[in-house]
Amino acid sequence: MKILITGGAGFIGSTLVKYIINKTNNEVINLDKLTYAGNLKSLETISENKRYSFEKVDIKDLDELSEVFNKYKPDSVMHLAAESHVDRSIAGPEGFVQTNIVGTYVLLEVVRKYFYALNKTKKSHFKFHHISTDEVYGDIGFSGNPSKENDTYKPSSPYSATKASSDHLVRSWARTYKLPFIITNSSNNYGPYHFPEKLIPLTIKNALEGKDIPIYGKGDQIRDWLYVEDHAKALYQVLKEGTLGETYNIGGNSEKRNIDVVIQICELLDEMDPASRKQGIKSYKDLITYTEDRPGHDLRYALDTSKIQEELGWQPSETFKSGIMKTIEWNLLNRKWSEDVLTAEDLQQESKNKLENL
Repeated sequence: MKILITGGAGFIGSTLVKYIINKTNNEVINLDKLTYAGNLKSLETISENKRYSFEKVDIKDLDELSEVFNKYKPDSVMHLAAESHVDRSIAGPEGFVQTNIVGTYVLLEVVRKYFYALNKTKKSHFKFHHISTDEVYGDIGFSGNPSKENDTYKPSSPYSATKASSDHLVRSWARTYKLPFIITNSSNNYGPYHFPEKLIPLTIKNALEGKDIPIYGKGDQIRDWLYVEDHAKALYQVLKEGTLGETYNIGGNSEKRNIDVVIQICELLDEMDPASRKQGIKSYKDLITYTEDRPGHDLRYALDTSKIQEELGWQPSETFKSGIMKTIEWNLLNRKWSEDVLTAEDLQQESKNKLENL
């Protein structure tokens, strides 16, 4: 099977690409624009594999997308390309609208025309797998039941609203144009190769550098944490065994308050890398600082994962403790990776600023 993966140089995408190349005999076409969050260094271990190809393409570019489909003739599409950081969506929502909504629309149009041109046998095997987030269901509060696949969407941020929009686009193209689709919604991912702007990689990075570890409000917000390699396995299993037209929630069954996540990381770092003493502090926890909460910050997300467990037999392999241990160990061994991706982002921003000032 030839699988075209959009956003395959991102955090989840690169993990998925490596999983498919290393654990299956399928071919992967990785299509990525290579924004700040996309980094080919995350794929160096499989970059020379004959079953792997890379195309630098923006999903909003209809002509280039069409050329990729005509060149490789994929059997399935896994759509992960998206802007995904809530803080960035609040500061600049336009990029999220363009990538998550317009980009998904353009991709669906290319897929529609490509699908219609397939012969009967190829059509019968083709799948469009759209990867989304638990944030589309909105804030369920501290006492609410975990979100189920058929729950009403109530997105709160520009990010989650654009992801909800992309989900609706996929379902409408399926209903109107008969595209064979599957949607998955996952909880918060963490693990190796995570761009250091999200809570867990930022906490680790700042701690190791002796910088303040910022916490929004009191850190009472609750998230369900899913180890990224567990997510990759689930995504591939859904592609292979999931029922067309269905949605599957993928969660880690590890709900934790943000402050508890940060404290656990600090305590593990105290044991694994006790450099805090060199920084004149007793514990990395001394670096925790509390900042003004961000606008519209949801209290809690959680997913009911009974459907994927019962229908496909999937459940996460990692507990939060085992997953966070692996994540910290990787970060301790790969500090230069974080430095390089942040340097690359700075260079991208500098080039963008120069272009805007011309």
